[in-house]
Amino acid sequence: MSENPHLSRRALLGMTAAVPLALTLGSGTAHAADSAYAMVYFTESTNLGDGTDYGLHLAVSPDGLNWTPLNQNNPLVTPTSGALGLRDPFLMRKQDGTFVVLATDLQGTDWSRDSVYIHVWDSTDLRTFTGYRLLKLHDMTDTHSWAPEAYWDASRGQYGILYSSVNSSGHNVIMVSYTTDFVTTTSPQVFFDPGYDVIDGNLTVGVDGVNYLYYKKAQTLVGARSTSLNPGSFTEFSTGVAHGGTEAPTVVKSLTSNTWWLWGDTYTPNGVFYAWQSSSLASGSWTALDQRTYTQPVNSKHCGITTITTTEYDNLLAKWGSPAWNRLKSYNYPARYIRHSNYVGRIDVYPIEPYKDSLWTLVPGLADSSGVSFRSVNYPTRYLRHYNYALQLDANDGTSTFAADATFYRTAGLADASWASFRSYNNPTRYIRHSDYVLRIDPISTTTDRQDATFRVGY
Repeated sequence: MSENPHLSRRALLGMTAAVPLALTLGSGTAHAADSAYAMVYFTESTNLGDGTDYGLHLAVSPDGLNWTPLNQNNPLVTPTSGALGLRDPFLMRKQDGTFVVLATDLQGTDWSRDSVYIHVWDSTDLRTFTGYRLLKLHDMTDTHSWAPEAYWDASRGQYGILYSSVNSSGHNVIMVSYTTDFVTTTSPQVFFDPGYDVIDGNLTVGVDGVNYLYYKKAQTLVGARSTSLNPGSFTEFSTGVAHGGTEAPTVVKSLTSNTWWLWGDTYTPNGVFYAWQSSSLASGSWTALDQRTYTQPVNSKHCGITTITTTEYDNLLAKWGSPAWNRLKSYNYPARYIRHSNYVGRIDVYPIEPYKDSLWTLVPGLADSSGVSFRSVNYPTRYLRHYNYALQLDANDGTSTFAADATFYRTAGLADASWASFRSYNNPTRYIRHSDYVLRIDPISTTTDRQDATFRVGY
């Protein structure tokens, strides 16, 4: 959930499989091997204003680390019952090869609002979402049904739906209700109660005969394990990880290596995703992942991730397309992005408010169409241009001088060729770089200079 410091859940992972093979899901239908990733999420800006939307958002990624929001980062569907908004969406491929989406029935941050229901959608291809309904999980009063996730319990021949509710002792526990169709459920049971407040259960089933449950405990992500899926059988074992107040754990395995990733989300509005990695779930030990390697969709909160096929990935991009804008991440300060503030170009720490200050439309260069110019999304008559070597956001006055000052050539990143650097059109010995977090164009000679002048163009 994304909540006050008393709550929440989820995020992402992975690498890309190279060759699709045929797989069979339980007794379901065969389908091509998964080779990419899909993420569901909702959005919140820092001030809960522009950029906040409690509908179902979707992004895709070939590597599970850097994401392309679909539909211009707008929702694909929005709940029409209950609270008329969702939090904490979860995405799973069912045994028959189709998908189900679950989400908390809550709009905004009114944590006092209790619901015995969750939102549910079905989908065959993630391009259309059908069968929208509210699913009742329990009859308990004065409590909630937060952060639902699902898993297949082969021994029962049922799906388990995990969610957070308050028990009779007055603290949050992880509950489970079973279902075969996500239309009706059995009576709920306590799945995990260590005797203190826990929320946001994320379950990884059947790794060398062991099942792993990660959850939020006192602002930290902690794991428990069991050789069965029986309620009450899990015991805590892992070393906790956190980056500030962290919630929303999601564990996913790389599609191409023995690497596992644990993702978490800070619980503040417009939370920041952090990731850790491990080569062994059994070790319970995690190492922080460099923020250079991953980028969350702008304003994204509390995600659910599943793997998809290459065909599904291609079809989703074909239907929804990539955003018409980009964000540019600093190479040596990867928590920071290029933005304008009071019309000055600089790099600031994400989340950025207003968030559109960090969105740019990369258009053909005003002075040379083989170059690029950076047009502001929220001030579309203004472009980044250099003036006395400093970068500022100015209105295009139509002059050749302005066009030249606002045109740059994109090159391989000076510090990392897989990233990008930008050489000035009319000062060709100078590149865009940051200095004391402010953007300017300078000659580049040192290792630090090259790092200052390298950026990742993404979303």
